[in-house]
Amino acid sequence: MEFLSEYGLFLLKTATIAVVIIIIISMLISAGQRQRSTSKGDIKVVNLGETIKDNSQSIKNEILTNAEYKQLLKEEKERDKQQEKDAKQKLKQAKKSAGKASNEPVVAIEASGDKPTSEEGDVVAVEGSSDSPQRMYVIDFEGDIHASGVESLREEITAILATANKSDQVMVRLESPGGLVHSYGLAASQLKRIRDAGLKLTITVDEVAASGGYMMACVADELVAAPFAVLGSIGVVAEIPNFNRLLQKANIDYEQHTAGQHKRTLTMFGQNTTVAREKFKQELEEAHDLFKTFIHENRPDLDLDKVATGEHWYGRQALQLGLVDKIQTSDDVILDALNTMDVYSIKYDIRKPLTERLSVNLYQAMDKFVLRWIQRSSQSNIFK
Repeated sequence: MEFLSEYGLFLLKTATIAVVIIIIISMLISAGQRQRSTSKGDIKVVNLGETIKDNSQSIKNEILTNAEYKQLLKEEKERDKQQEKDAKQKLKQAKKSAGKASNEPVVAIEASGDKPTSEEGDVVAVEGSSDSPQRMYVIDFEGDIHASGVESLREEITAILATANKSDQVMVRLESPGGLVHSYGLAASQLKRIRDAGLKLTITVDEVAASGGYMMACVADELVAAPFAVLGSIGVVAEIPNFNRLLQKANIDYEQHTAGQHKRTLTMFGQNTTVAREKFKQELEEAHDLFKTFIHENRPDLDLDKVATGEHWYGRQALQLGLVDKIQTSDDVILDALNTMDVYSIKYDIRKPLTERLSVNLYQAMDKFVLRWIQRSSQSNIFK
């Protein structure tokens, strides 16, 4: 027994030392990361055309004979050389035209890095010549309850507006079941910056853009959805439990003091009144009216009396109702765009300490679990 007690004490001491070491290491890593962070984050640019081309080359390398593959590479090399030659020739012509007419629009941003702005101070797209290569910039937004992706979204949009020409386009691959009104209001306002700058905005929905997600989606010049994507849910919901009777049974008093008649309406622990309930419902109706007004401003032909009921619809149904403009997946939209322009994926990664990343990942995992559970419990038309 004495041996077991000593052994148990030894294990306890070892575990305690290990925990302390782990905590110290985590603190040192976190502090080091904060010191090394010279900027908030990093912008990552991927040429989607080149990525698709590389994948295609890998397949062709396997399915073609050596002679066929070598011939293919030779033809592609000659085609690339010709395209590069044509691009240089267009650039020379553009420079000559700019030199002859001083009032021609500027082709590129000044080397000083100053961002062009409108009279109101907003960042706007740069005017480009007709010979400038047309580009599409692709942004991904995956929404949670708090629309936390807006932190990266605003940086991505600012970077694009400071770089793009008026002939360029922006595509947003949007996935969101909605969330807080003010959070998604900000996210939708960020997307409006693209349209206000004069760039065409295409938003694609492969799975879901409901409630606040549709608030963002309706901003698009062209809204594209996959056949079974879920769209709509133009409504406002609020739920709150009340533990007042439980507290009374346990002889627990709860006090809440406010200044202002409607500083608090419904409460979780106090006794709710009819007046408070009516005021709470009024606030929900006001938020719903703002939601409908915003959608009408961006999609004026939409019959709001028919669709602003809180219901959701699948892609083809949404097309018939005017909620979307086209049925197509985001992958096909990109492939079509590659026929006429260069396509780039833009992603802004925010630098965060290790401890914060771990907590954020844990929160997001719980958030997704709760959202999926709510969706599954509230939808009756689920394939099983």
